[in-house]
Amino acid sequence: MKAGIVGLPNVGKSTLFNCLSNTKAQSANFPFCTIEPNIGLVNIPDERLNSLVELISPEKIVPNSVEIVDIAGLVKGASKGEGLGNQFLSNIRETNAIIHVLRCYKDDNITHVEGSVDPLRDKEIIEFELKLKDVETINKRKDKISRAAKTGDKKSINELRILENLLLMLNNENRIKIEDFKSDEYEFIKSMSLLSLKPILFVCNISEDNLKNKSEDLKRIISTLKKTGSNVISMAIKTEEEINDLDNYEDRKMFLDDLGLVEPGSSILIRETHNLLSLSTFYTAGKKEVRAWTFKKGSKAPTVAGIIHSDFEKGFIRAEVIKFQDYLNYGSELKVKEAGKLKTEGKEYIVMDGDIINFRFNT
Repeated sequence: MKAGIVGLPNVGKSTLFNCLSNTKAQSANFPFCTIEPNIGLVNIPDERLNSLVELISPEKIVPNSVEIVDIAGLVKGASKGEGLGNQFLSNIRETNAIIHVLRCYKDDNITHVEGSVDPLRDKEIIEFELKLKDVETINKRKDKISRAAKTGDKKSINELRILENLLLMLNNENRIKIEDFKSDEYEFIKSMSLLSLKPILFVCNISEDNLKNKSEDLKRIISTLKKTGSNVISMAIKTEEEINDLDNYEDRKMFLDDLGLVEPGSSILIRETHNLLSLSTFYTAGKKEVRAWTFKKGSKAPTVAGIIHSDFEKGFIRAEVIKFQDYLNYGSELKVKEAGKLKTEGKEYIVMDGDIINFRFNT
């Protein structure tokens, strides 16, 4: 799973990356501070994993993680190569989800590339550049397919129709409604890695003053963003970096308490990014290792077994499943079995978020 942090220059992208990763990205008060995308592997905060570790005391703990990419700031004309646009847009294409940072605070000491702070305008600038790049991608594919379609090739004719519908959507509505396409058509669309189709989490970078009491202006911005159907969170990113820099857990907790926060905004962001991609978590648990694994919601047991090892999927026999709450209530796998709460499931079982599973398979 890979998520890219995007936004205009000087909105707090690299500072956010620093909050999320041990890899410290350079951050400075001028555009294009980030030229090569910084990449960090970030553990997903998981209280269920912590509870299992406390009960089992394993030799090894392996949490879920997400790869975060800090992509340099886009500007108007990026789709035409302005700034370092083409390179940046290619970096976004390689991600599964977009974390779009919007600057929602005023500070005369930090320049804004557009000359003023207007988060909704900034959002439109980025989305317009993503749209233009998609139009370019679709037209290139259209040029290639048109030649085959003219020969009467049915597959090419159908693909050409899909491409024309995509262009109409982007030109008339500025967005692609994927629900208007059939599942087999979606597979063709997916092959183009269109930027407009990537799920987005908007991060409103706010001042510390807005943490406890959101201003009316901020409430309006958040409400407008939510109407797009995207998830929205707000973070005082510079303050988060200060919390993150504290080495002592008690000091960090005291800082959070003073701000009236239960947990860092960075923890919420990572979980939201995980949810953004319709991903869930299952666990394998034993004395040697307790591990969290990511799987796509709605997956059946053999597919999920294959995440651990392809042999598990090929030779799948059954899945021995314990619900997380049952494990927590009884305190051990043995006691769960004695209580009759361990369930044996076959190939059609749809794995649920939080399942603790032992797979049986033929070698």
